[in-house]
Amino acid sequence: MVQLSQILEGLKGSVEGAVVSSETFRGQDVIRVEASTIVDVMTYLRDNCSFDMLTDLTAVDYLGREKRFEMVYILYSFEHNQRLHIKAELADGEKIATIEGVWKAANWLEREVYDLLGIHFEGHSDLRRILLWDGYEGHPLRKDFPLKGIPQKTTYR
Repeated sequence: MVQLSQILEGLKGSVEGAVVSSETFRGQDVIRVEASTIVDVMTYLRDNCSFDMLTDLTAVDYLGREKRFEMVYILYSFEHNQRLHIKAELADGEKIATIEGVWKAANWLEREVYDLLGIHFEGHSDLRRILLWDGYEGHPLRKDFPLKGIPQKTTYR
């Protein structure tokens, strides 16, 4: 098992200004990073810390915060049987770089976040809706999305 302190030390030495904070909660290690460094952070964790699998990628909407969204990446190391959560805050309308160059699995996960929360991933190879149809207005997982939804214009083929 790689200790969180070792990961942080290496990350701080390799990706300048990346680490914002870290914590361990109920046995789960969390590292908060600057959104602008996400590709470098993920590449470092894959190549130097044996986190070889992107288990999940999602976002949380904290309506009312200055940085409204929090990207959450969950990594797994087969070698150490260990999980690591990486979090990065984003303001509404702020973009974050895609990590599909680090893990191909990020492709569909990022599309889902884009579709349901409206977060844009710079450099994504195919950023389009994945669950809702083209032309759908709004992003239903945002906290300010109306409970009854938004009336949609439907078209039939």
